Amino acid sequence: MELDLTTQLLQHRIVAIFRGIADHQADAAAGALVDGGVAFMEVTMNTAGALPIIARWRDSFVGQAYIGAGTVLNVAMAKEAIAAGAQFLISPNLDEQVIAYGAERGVDVWPGVMTPTEIVRAWNAGAKLVKLFPMASLGLSYLREIRAPLDHIPIMATGGVDLSNIAETFAAGAAAVGLGTKLVRPDLIASGDFEQMTANARAYVNAANTTH
Repeated sequence: MELDLTTQLLQHRIVAIFRGIADHQADAAAGALVDGGVAFMEVTMNTAGALPIIARWRDSFVGQAYIGAGTVLNVAMAKEAIAAGAQFLISPNLDEQVIAYGAERGVDVWPGVMTPTEIVRAWNAGAKLVKLFPMASLGLSYLREIRAPLDHIPIMATGGVDLSNIAETFAAGAAAVGLGTKLVRPDLIASGDFEQMTANARAYVNAANTTH
């Protein structure tokens, strides 16, 4: 039996976030990340053409990567995303109805949280992992402090993570990280340097693997 997606994420530890990427560039960029070992890719719902991209990637990367939707703010967006084929849902906010809707359909939902109260609310609502956001503003000391009483709840740190601090982020208690432009690099996409994008992705994947 295949492991549930949260368990898979806890092994792979990286989610690549595609936000605002042009449709004609998206496929090559995604392929470059998959070649680099990235196994989770999130297309944010405020990206033009997000639903067709999700549907297309479900076919293109079957057996190679899990494709989900990000910036899922409510149940209406969750319905659209799951109908398009999203295998997981990520949001910047906590909406218990979205968690329940995903659970009914066997789709893991990783909601955005900031405070200890929100983290526990999300866990009690059925989330198996929460997204701490905005991590760039909160900082690693914040992550370490909330992990002390809440170490039973897996946390994905999103925002402000790069190669220079990814090991420290895991050491501070993150179970996974969400990476946007550090992984889905606009400069490399614009120049068409997908080989460098693959090499960059591999560096992040190796860093995540060596800090287990």
